[in-house]
Amino acid sequence: MVSETIEITPEDIFGLIALSGDAKASYHHAMLLMQEGKAEEAAEAVKTGDATLKEAHAIQTKFVTLEAQGKTATVGVLMVHAQDHLMNTILVKEMLGYMMNMQNEINQLKGMDQK
Repeated sequence: MVSETIEITPEDIFGLIALSGDAKASYHHAMLLMQEGKAEEAAEAVKTGDATLKEAHAIQTKFVTLEAQGKTATVGVLMVHAQDHLMNTILVKEMLGYMMNMQNEINQLKGMDQK
């Protein structure tokens, strides 16, 4: 049985890097907004990050699905780098929920208005 090889294009790789970076930037922005007591704006930044992360994850899912179908790909350092960016962004997203809850409690203790 001959395995079909899939091509991972530079567009996919750099798309994964760029989208992951944009999502992570939105999550960092959300945390900064929370520190300023701007909870509603922070929630919007999280939504923006989530939408961007969903786009990045779709690229990864495409390749995981193809591999699950028995197709193979040659993976280079750039693809590993892209996956690393995505993984780090997912970790930031997971930690962000905890950090925003803690920041909300800090803001309440400081008597800061939550807008």
